[in-house]
Amino acid sequence: MFKKILIANRGEIAVRIARACRDYGIRSVAVYSEADRGSLHVRLADEARCIGPAPSSESYLRSEVILEVAKDTGAEAVHPGYGFLAENAEFARECAEAGLVFIGPSPEAMQLMGDKAQARAMAERAGVPVVPGTAPIERLDAAIAAGDEIGFPLLVKATAGGGGKGMRLVTSSGELADAIEQASSEADSSFGNPSVFLEKFIDRPRHIEFQIVADRHGNTIHLLERECSIQRRHQKLIEESPSPFVDEALRRRMGAAAVALATSAGYENAGTVEFLVDAERNFYFLEMNARLQVEHPVTELVTGVDLVGLQFVIAAGSKLPIVQADVVSRGWAMELRITAEDPFENFIPSAGRIDFLRAAEGPGIRHDSGVFAGCVVTPHYDPLIAKLVIAGDDRRHVLQRARRAVREYQIDGIATTLPFFERMLADERFASGDMDVSFVDRHWMSEMASAPSPRRGELLPAAVAAAAVFQQGASASTVRVSRSSESAWKRLGRSEQMGERF
Repeated sequence: MFKKILIANRGEIAVRIARACRDYGIRSVAVYSEADRGSLHVRLADEARCIGPAPSSESYLRSEVILEVAKDTGAEAVHPGYGFLAENAEFARECAEAGLVFIGPSPEAMQLMGDKAQARAMAERAGVPVVPGTAPIERLDAAIAAGDEIGFPLLVKATAGGGGKGMRLVTSSGELADAIEQASSEADSSFGNPSVFLEKFIDRPRHIEFQIVADRHGNTIHLLERECSIQRRHQKLIEESPSPFVDEALRRRMGAAAVALATSAGYENAGTVEFLVDAERNFYFLEMNARLQVEHPVTELVTGVDLVGLQFVIAAGSKLPIVQADVVSRGWAMELRITAEDPFENFIPSAGRIDFLRAAEGPGIRHDSGVFAGCVVTPHYDPLIAKLVIAGDDRRHVLQRARRAVREYQIDGIATTLPFFERMLADERFASGDMDVSFVDRHWMSEMASAPSPRRGELLPAAVAAAAVFQQGASASTVRVSRSSESAWKRLGRSEQMGERF
């Protein structure tokens, strides 16, 4: 096993990796920007080095500086977390050339799965169902002909895209030219690659993903599925495992497809194969994320597997210590992504000082966070500040605990998504498991935007209050907004666009 690992990231994922290092008796090296000098991940690491000013382009994306720190501190391996350099094949190559182990997939597998067109072709060769689509577009007339053959509506998608960037919905051939130009331009500015392709639009699918792990000895398994359909503009908000929609037969089929794809790609370490699933339980390959996922804690809680620790074991060259038959679901888990955004103002980012923070506690509660009372949330990075993860015997049990945990969680000084979760968990449609990727945009964006700005102690609207006591047996007149909602109204100005989303 490694003796020292450099963590090439920040925030809650850097904290998570630093704790895993302690669990395995490994010393950790943190890197930080000038804006993160007092951050929690810096305090928890055994060593820490400043790598530049606040902008990520001058700090967390400077691979040469990070590698120099690794060399100076005697680190043997680099864990990239997610975001920043995590899916940068060139950085993985540079690590190898510097004699460092990159804790993740090979540069070749990363490059292959990072290109959506190549990944689609790989999936087809592996016998994995894909959404009808095209190769990268080279001529408009060919695109129009392909669009007519596939059928509208369809999506124009960036081959190197992610997070909804470089994507446009097209309802007729007359819209194609503008959509291709806009998507290509956005893809070029976001990913340095203007290439786009066409894909059939599937109406109201579920987004279900499978966690896979693979070692360098030819062993690949999956660690069950995660339901990720609650999202806004292609950004996940709530994830859970298992999915309330997936039965055992579908789980076997999708799991086998995920493993087949990873095996065909020669994949190593942890990764996630994502699918769209329609109402008839037909599933289609969407993409593969060649890294650890934000939502990995739900998988850890239902399987009992330490994914970050398993990454260490695989990267050190050992065989997987488990086989597929060992993977058993134990109960249910749900993750709520707490971000510094105002859900009552179209989720605009909220930067500023956290004046007070008390996280939810108690049975079945896990809190992965990179912040604390007194720290400053800057506008330079992704707004994810913490993950509230709830485990229980079944989904009903988890929902009850989650409602309690969200109302118990207190954070003041910045706006957060806690009020959104309070209302979402009270929604009977969500509680019943009736959801798809358009759920939030169809049901909640207009409701949140039109809602009055509540203050602590004010009653919720009658309809929301009634839903909040769904299956709880309380009187609607007793339901009040928690202090967590109050913090959403202490706005410290509209910040600039934050960094990459996951």
